Amino acid sequence: MVKKPDLQKLMADKLYDIEHSLGMYALSYCTIPAEGIYDKETLNPLMEVIETCHIYLIGLTPVIDFVDAKQEKNVLILSYKISGQECNLHLELPEGFNLKSDGELIYVEGPNGQRSWPDDNYIQAQLSAQTNRVNFEVKYIGQAYGKDGSRNAIDRLLKHETLQKISLKGIPAGYRLSLLLLAIQPNNQLITMMNPFAKNTEEGPSRIKAGLDKLFNTTEQERITLYEASLIRYFYPEFNKEFKDSFPSTNLKVLQDCYDKDFSGVVAEICFDELPFKLFSESVEAKNYHIAKHDLHKDDARRMFFGL
Repeated sequence: MVKKPDLQKLMADKLYDIEHSLGMYALSYCTIPAEGIYDKETLNPLMEVIETCHIYLIGLTPVIDFVDAKQEKNVLILSYKISGQECNLHLELPEGFNLKSDGELIYVEGPNGQRSWPDDNYIQAQLSAQTNRVNFEVKYIGQAYGKDGSRNAIDRLLKHETLQKISLKGIPAGYRLSLLLLAIQPNNQLITMMNPFAKNTEEGPSRIKAGLDKLFNTTEQERITLYEASLIRYFYPEFNKEFKDSFPSTNLKVLQDCYDKDFSGVVAEICFDELPFKLFSESVEAKNYHIAKHDLHKDDARRMFFGL
């Protein structure tokens, strides 16, 4: 039987009874091929989401080509080539639904004669889940904000030197340059930990006040920059320079208020169940959810959230 750690002993060497972290997460997203930024007609239905996206990830995704479809009992088997490698996707059909064709058109017909076909994003998400081959390799992370949030990610990407640099460097065979645009939750999150065993229990009220001040007085632009910096340090993308090795640091202007209010950490999350691929980089393995956690202090006595 595994012995449980002594909580009091574990927490007694921590400095303060109140510690805060600032939490940020992506609320919605949009993903498009990089060449799609020049196609206004294609972008138009997505603009309601795009206009809220100030963070963008540039990366490589595999080319997915449809090969064939067949039905075995109540299972629809779709064959695809992912970067040249063939694989099958198995989807269970409801009772009364059958695979049909009309010339080159293939479809699923329901019991009332209605025609349908799985959504492309759903198919890609299922391929990602079932094959583990549909992944987005993060090459660059950036932001677009402008005055009072007037610039969205597309505005920035239309004249983006790094996007052009990645493209000119050459895209590997079987892959395409893709974009993931993120809208960040407009309200701040305050993550607070209370430790009754801490060395200093006298400053609790003032530390609670400092946390609330940060909660309600972090601007959207500051939050966007903190989120961008957190992801850059986490993914460590090939084409980024700023923040890769300097975040977090007391020398960074964007973190000054966090240090002034003596915060312990910052957290940036990308957690979408329906994302049609898994994100990864040379430093981070491919997975569905990513939580970039950063301690703002090197002292073990201040690591209340991520260093326990």
